[in-house]
Amino acid sequence: MPMIQLTLPAGIVAPESRRDLQKTLAATLLHWEGAPDTEFFRAQAWCRIDEVPEGSFLSAGDELPRFRVDVTVPEGALSDRRKAGLVQQVTSDVLAAVGLGEADALRVWVLVHEQAEGTWGAAGNIVRFAELKAVAAQQRG
Repeated sequence: MPMIQLTLPAGIVAPESRRDLQKTLAATLLHWEGAPDTEFFRAQAWCRIDEVPEGSFLSAGDELPRFRVDVTVPEGALSDRRKAGLVQQVTSDVLAAVGLGEADALRVWVLVHEQAEGTWGAAGNIVRFAELKAVAAQQRG
């Protein structure tokens, strides 16, 4: 049950590209979690894009656009190797979507938030990581 949220300056992603970017980021997250590519898991991977007014998201050193990606996953869902792969691919996804290159990678920050076991709820129930792993194993088949 991962969630990915991108915060970026308003207007930097063309409206017609926004939906594609949301789907790309959600698919990237599922891939690095190791979830099967099934309807159930795609429906659980949420992506939100928040635009902030131009000029309100800058560094102290310049006025170039910045991008913050917050990734929330169940605790234990990502090994160190998977986190590193996720950060690298999400950075590339964002840069490609806004027409920037690898030289601009430091403008993309990816923050991974691991939701402690027993603190994630859905459908009125606590969702346990072991339960998600069992569903994934069944759907792989």
